[in-house]
Amino acid sequence: MAKDSRRVEAYGAVDELNSLLGVVISGCRDPKIALELKAVQRMLFVAGADLATEGDSRAKVPRITRHHTAAVEEMTDRALKSLPPLTNFILPGGSKLASELQFARAVCRRVERRVVAASKAESVNGELLPFFNRLSSYLFNISRVANMKARRKEDPWKGSD
Repeated sequence: MAKDSRRVEAYGAVDELNSLLGVVISGCRDPKIALELKAVQRMLFVAGADLATEGDSRAKVPRITRHHTAAVEEMTDRALKSLPPLTNFILPGGSKLASELQFARAVCRRVERRVVAASKAESVNGELLPFFNRLSSYLFNISRVANMKARRKEDPWKGSD
């Protein structure tokens, strides 16, 4: 497979996200967040293997399933329960942890775009798209939780200044 194929771009972006989460975890002082992010890393290894394996050999590797997406949705729901509702868009930032999680969210969105591109060129697991979409939502909301725990106010974006 060519190193610039859409599939390689997709699983390379997954590897980048997983590595970035390793950086986030290394500086995370919140054991609950770190534990959840480790679970996400394990799911990302499954997603990478799923994307890296084409054709009939897909049955021999783990695959992202609805179970993985549901697990991410559950983590998101737990995070949302502790957060006030948003009334504005917010600027990425705040605490170091929250900023790193926002960066991971942006990388996750890139993964999602790469998976879309790969799916247009060849067959990929259809559960990967909802998984990465929900994962980016989780990363956004857990960044808000990190700011709340650090007592950092969210910086609302209110249009062009």
